Amino acid sequence: MKRTENYVKIEFLSRSSNEGFARIAAAGFAAQLDPTLDELGDIKTAVSEAVTNAIVHAYPDALGRILLKMRMTEGNVLELTIRDWGRGIDNIDQARQPLFTTGGTERSGMGFTIMESFMDRLSVKSSPGKGTTVVMRKRIATRINAGK
Repeated sequence: MKRTENYVKIEFLSRSSNEGFARIAAAGFAAQLDPTLDELGDIKTAVSEAVTNAIVHAYPDALGRILLKMRMTEGNVLELTIRDWGRGIDNIDQARQPLFTTGGTERSGMGFTIMESFMDRLSVKSSPGKGTTVVMRKRIATRINAGK
């Protein structure tokens, strides 16, 4: 395991309005690694998908807790963990398939696929009735700043 260089933990209610907050918090934390605008967009999108999954699927009928942990490790790796204590996922392999959803016809079923495409690594752990933990990692390319 790589050495942690910085971290932050934020807990919030599963209100849809907090999805935007989580995106901005992740972008602000990641900014320390000097990401490109594309990398920043990838991070914001992946966090948005993970938090939205927790809001929609973990707590469909009530408010619950969501924990966002952000960690930087040596080698410019950003690790993002989104944890809930909601319904959990019965079949993770099935849930990770494109177009599969338990959220009704208005949901695309692309959340995990999008997270996976924008991050270098994605892991999902879940226990029915106990919640879900999504861990995403992205290495931010080291850039040489001209003129410095």
